[in-house]
Amino acid sequence: MPVDLGLPAVPNATRRPDTPELVDRFGRVATDLRVSLTDRCNLRCTYCMPAEGLDWLPGGDLLSDAELTRLIRIAVTALGVTDIRFTGGEPTLRRGLEGIIEATAALDPRPRISMTTNAIGLARRARSLRAAGLDRVNVSLDTLDPARFTELTRRDRFADVLAGLAAAREAGLEPVKVNTVLMRGVNDDEAVPLLRFCLAHGYRLRFIEQMPLDPQHGWDRGEMVTAEEILARLSAEYDLTPQARGAAPAERWLVDGGPGDVGVIASVTRPFCAACDRTRLTADGALRSCLFATGETDLRAPLRGGASDEELAGVWRGAMWAKAAGHGIDGGGFTQPDRPMSSIGG
Repeated sequence: MPVDLGLPAVPNATRRPDTPELVDRFGRVATDLRVSLTDRCNLRCTYCMPAEGLDWLPGGDLLSDAELTRLIRIAVTALGVTDIRFTGGEPTLRRGLEGIIEATAALDPRPRISMTTNAIGLARRARSLRAAGLDRVNVSLDTLDPARFTELTRRDRFADVLAGLAAAREAGLEPVKVNTVLMRGVNDDEAVPLLRFCLAHGYRLRFIEQMPLDPQHGWDRGEMVTAEEILARLSAEYDLTPQARGAAPAERWLVDGGPGDVGVIASVTRPFCAACDRTRLTADGALRSCLFATGETDLRAPLRGGASDEELAGVWRGAMWAKAAGHGIDGGGFTQPDRPMSSIGG
C-alpha cells in the first residue's frame, strides 16, 4: 500500500511566488544543499557498487574547485541555503577539499558545514578539516566485526575507520554521527552492539533503511531491514523515548533517558518527503531535487557558457519549483534512478 506523504494530491500553486528562496509547489523550502565532490570511492561496499568499481566520471566533466565554490556561494548568498553537506563517492578523495571547505566557511552568512565519509584517512586529516571550517562528520560503518567489514566493503580498512572516528571526535568535529545500513542475513544481528558501541564512545548512531540506489538495480525490499524491525530489536534492550523530528531525515529517540540518542532514517517505509528541505548538486554539475529523481537539471553547461550568478540562481529556482511531491517508492510506478548513490551523492 502506498505511504501517505502528508502532501496535497495536486500542487497548491500554479505560479512560482516572487521569492529568492528555493520553494516548490507544495510549500517546502530547500535550505540544505548536498554537494557531491566526486563519484570515486576507496571502498567497494556490496550494496553500493560492484567489486571492480564503476566507470568514473571523466576529469573534464567534474566541476572545478572554482566552479563548485561559485555555485555554493550562489546557494548561500542568493538562494537561502543554510546547511552544506559534502558527500561522494568518498569526499576525502577530492583534491582541494580543505580549500573548498575554507571558501564555504568564509561565506556571509556562514552556513553549517558537514561531511559524510567512510573515515579512511580521516585520522590524519581531521584537524586540518576542522581548521578549514568543517563543523561535523557522518561516518559510514555497518559492522563492528573486522572480518565482516572486509567482506562487506571488499577492503581491509576496519582499523582505519575506527581511528578516523576517534580523530574526528578529538578534533572537535562533533557531533560525530555513525550511519549504518542493516541487511537481512548480513549484519542485522548488530543493531544492539552498534548502539552500545556508539553510546560508549559518544557517537550518535543513525540506522538507514537500504534504498534502491545500487548500480546493479538488484535492490530487494525483502532483504531490507525496516525501521519497525530495528526499533523492536533496540527496544528489547533499551528504553527509547521519541523526540521531535522537524525537517531532519532521522526520527530520533533518547536512549534510557539520554543524553545518548539513536535515529532511524526510514526513507522507504516512513518517507519524510512532506518535510524535505534538500537540494542536491552532483560532482558533474547536475541539480537534483530528490535523491530518487529520474531527471536532473544541468548547471554545468550554463556555468561554463558564461551565465551570470542571477541566471544560474534562476535555473536553480526553476528546478526546485518543479520538485515532485515524493519519491513514490511504495507506488507501482516507481522507477529507480539511472545514477547509483556514488554518483548522486549521499
